[in-house]
Amino acid sequence: MKQAMFIKNVLLAGALTAGASLSACVNPQQVEFLERDQRRLRSDVSALRSDVDGFRLTLADTRANIQQMQREVSAIKEGIDETRVQVGRQLGQTNREGDERVKGLEARLAKLEEDAKAQAELLRSREEELKKLRDSIHATEAKPPSRDGLTDLSLAESESVRRDFDHAWRSFENKEYRVAIARFKAFLKYNPNSRLAPNAQHAIGESHLALREFNNAIIEFDEVRRRYPQTEKVPAALLGQGSAFTELGEKLNARLVLQELVEKYPQSPEAERAKQRLKALAS
Repeated sequence: MKQAMFIKNVLLAGALTAGASLSACVNPQQVEFLERDQRRLRSDVSALRSDVDGFRLTLADTRANIQQMQREVSAIKEGIDETRVQVGRQLGQTNREGDERVKGLEARLAKLEEDAKAQAELLRSREEELKKLRDSIHATEAKPPSRDGLTDLSLAESESVRRDFDHAWRSFENKEYRVAIARFKAFLKYNPNSRLAPNAQHAIGESHLALREFNNAIIEFDEVRRRYPQTEKVPAALLGQGSAFTELGEKLNARLVLQELVEKYPQSPEAERAKQRLKALAS
């Protein structure tokens, strides 16, 4: 609109100038009128130039803003691309972790199946032994009782118990700790009063300790103290508990258990080892 006014004023000034040149006689009032129009025209031209300069500055700012926006868009695109790459890597890592978990579960399943087979084998063995015992009892009842007959039955039962214990112990020595735990527990179920029962219970605790299942080891070692408090396996169980508490970082409980071992069983082979571990815990 200002440009149109500027053009209009220019044309008016030109017309007035032409009229002035054509008129031989110009009175002072007309001259003043022309000068006033010229001054207004100069003012309009100056304002228009100022507007043009402002428009140029605005245009330059707009261009700078557009360039900044383009840079930001480029940065965002780069960020999106980088994020896509990172997400892809994370998905790949997640897939690998998932595969490892699946493999771990498969390994545990295979171990459980192995334990189940061992249990089934042990059950079959027990059933055969029970059948033999029943047959022996029936044979004994069928003839007059004699000291020799009772002695033979007692020996047969002792051999059966010993065989079951040795079967579990071989698994323990071969570091088949899961199988050993299952077999020792079956042994205790069928032979809770056997003289080998404390050894079996202690071996269960040692198996959990070897598997780094420290909480389970503490519980099983405590069963030795609770069920068989007068046996020589109690100091060994206390030493095992001390080791498990140490591995769990429970130094206070470890010290209490080891101190109990030293105070109650000072002549046991485990007492000296307990003293050494107490020194290590104190340092």
